[in-house]
Amino acid sequence: MVCRLGLGGAGAPLLLLLLLAGPGAGRKPPKRKCPLGCTCTKDTALCERVKEIPPDLPQHLVSLSLIRSGFTVILEGSFQQVPSLQLLLITYNSLELIGDDAFAGLVHLEYLFIEQNRLEMISKNAFRGLKNLLHLNLANNNLQTLPRHLFRGLDSLTSVDLRGNAFHCDCKLKWLVEWLSQTNALVEPIECRSPPELNRTSLSELRLGEFDCITTDLVLFDTLPEQSLSVETFTYNGEQNLVVAQPFTGRCSFLEWDHVAGKFRNYAYINGSSTVVCKPLVIEGELFVIVAQLFKGSHIYKRHEATGQFLHMQVIESSRMRKPNDIEVFRVEGDWYFIMADSSKAGSTTLYRWNGHGFYSHQSLHPWYRDTDAEFLEIAGKAHLILASSSQRPVIYQWNKKEFVRRTDIPDMDDVYAVKHFKVKEDVYICLTRFLGDSKVMHWDGSMFRDVQQMPSRGSMVFQPLTIGGYRYAFLGNDYSFSKVYRYDPITGLFQHFQELNTQAPRSFAHLSVDQRDFLIASSFKGKTHIYQHVIIDQSA
Repeated sequence: MVCRLGLGGAGAPLLLLLLLAGPGAGRKPPKRKCPLGCTCTKDTALCERVKEIPPDLPQHLVSLSLIRSGFTVILEGSFQQVPSLQLLLITYNSLELIGDDAFAGLVHLEYLFIEQNRLEMISKNAFRGLKNLLHLNLANNNLQTLPRHLFRGLDSLTSVDLRGNAFHCDCKLKWLVEWLSQTNALVEPIECRSPPELNRTSLSELRLGEFDCITTDLVLFDTLPEQSLSVETFTYNGEQNLVVAQPFTGRCSFLEWDHVAGKFRNYAYINGSSTVVCKPLVIEGELFVIVAQLFKGSHIYKRHEATGQFLHMQVIESSRMRKPNDIEVFRVEGDWYFIMADSSKAGSTTLYRWNGHGFYSHQSLHPWYRDTDAEFLEIAGKAHLILASSSQRPVIYQWNKKEFVRRTDIPDMDDVYAVKHFKVKEDVYICLTRFLGDSKVMHWDGSMFRDVQQMPSRGSMVFQPLTIGGYRYAFLGNDYSFSKVYRYDPITGLFQHFQELNTQAPRSFAHLSVDQRDFLIASSFKGKTHIYQHVIIDQSA
C-alpha cells in the first residue's frame, strides 16, 4: 500500500516549511550554560578572574557580579545578552575605561556598582539609556574628572557614591558643582585632591563664581599671499575694511568682508613703488589714503565713489620726506592732521594739516634724528606726540594750541624702534619696542613714564597693544622666532605670556570686528600675511 501525501490546499506551504526545517523546528532554543569562570544560580551569576566579559551569559539573569577580573574596557553593548539585569556589580577588576553606551539594553537596571577598580575615564554617554537606575556607585577608582552631562537621562537616581577618587577640581568639574546643587539624589561627600589649594575641600563647598573657565585663542583663519609692512583697518560706508601695504609689489591692497561667503576678498588696489604704509582717513564721508613710499615720493589718493577707484590727489614733497617709516592720523581741536616719521639722516618728521582741499605742511619736528615711529595720544586730556628714533631716546611733545612743543623725553630707553599706547580706565600706558634689549611697558605717573614690565625681545620691531573681544593683549613680534602674545591680567596689572604666533617678521598688528567675529591681522615682511580669528572657549563645556 502506498501512502500518498496530499500537498494541495492552503496548508501546503506550512507543511513544506516544517519538512525543510528538520526535526528540531518549533522547539525553544536551549538555555545557555554558565560560562567558564562563573558560578550561576537560577537568576544570578558571579564571575571571577575572567579575561573578558563573558559573551554567553544566561539571558534570564537578574544579578551579575564581575570580580577580580582582567578586562580593562567596557565597550558599547557589552551586556546586551542579559537584558533583564537589575543589579550589576563590577569590583576589584583591572577596568580602566567605560565607553559610550556600555550598558545599552539594560532598561531594567536599578543598581550599578563600579567600585575598587582602576577606572580612569568614563565616556560622556556611558550611562545612556539607564532610565530606571536608582543607585550608582563609582567609589574608590582613579577618576580625576567626569565628562559634562554624564548623568543626563538618569532621572530615577536616588543615590550616587563618588568617594575615594582623586578629583581635580577645575573647570571640567564645574558642571558637577552645578548638578550637585540641583539634584534630588543623595550624594556622598566628594573631596578634591587637586589643585593643591583645594586639597581635601568638599566639592559641595565650591561656588560656581569661583571657577574662571572662559579663555581665548587665536586660530589661523586665512593667509594673504604677499609680504606686507603695515596693516590698517577702517570703517567706510558702514563697513569694516582692511588695507595692506605690500612693499615688494608696491601696492596698497584693499579687502572687505564678504558677508555671504564668510571670508575676506580684495576689491581695490593702489599701485606704487616700494610702499611701506597705506594710511586710510575718512573726512566728512570721503575716503583718503596716504601712501608712503621709499622711492618716487609719497602721495595722497581719494576714492571716487561713482567708479570705486582711487584717484591721485596730491604729492607729498619728496625733498622733505626722504625715507618715510610711519604715518599717524589724528584730530586736534576739530582739525585733521597726519604726521609722517622720516627715518633718513637728512629728513625731517613733518606734521600736515587738512585745509578742506588738501594736506599741507604745518610743522617740522625732530629734524636729523632718523625717526622710526610717531604715536599720538592724550595725557590728562591734552594732545601729545611721542617720536621714537634710532639716534636718541623717545621724545614727548605737547600741543600748545598752534603746534607741538617738546615737553620731555623717556630716560634710559635708547634704541626704541616704536611706541604704542593703551589706556586702562584713565591710566595711560605705552609699549616700547626695542630690536636689541628688552621691550617695556610703562605707565604715566603724572609727570613721567615709569617702568611697569619688561619682555625679552631680541629681533622685535613691533610691540602692539590691542583690545579684542573685551580682552586686552600685547603682541610682541620677532624676526627670528615665534611672535609672543601676552594677555593683560587686571588683578596684577601685568601682561602674562599667553600664546605664540608663527608669523614671520611681523611689522604691525591690527584688529577687525565684523559679523560678531573678531580677527587679528598680522603683517609679515618675510612671509605671508596672516589673519587669525579670535575665539572664546568655555573650558567647562
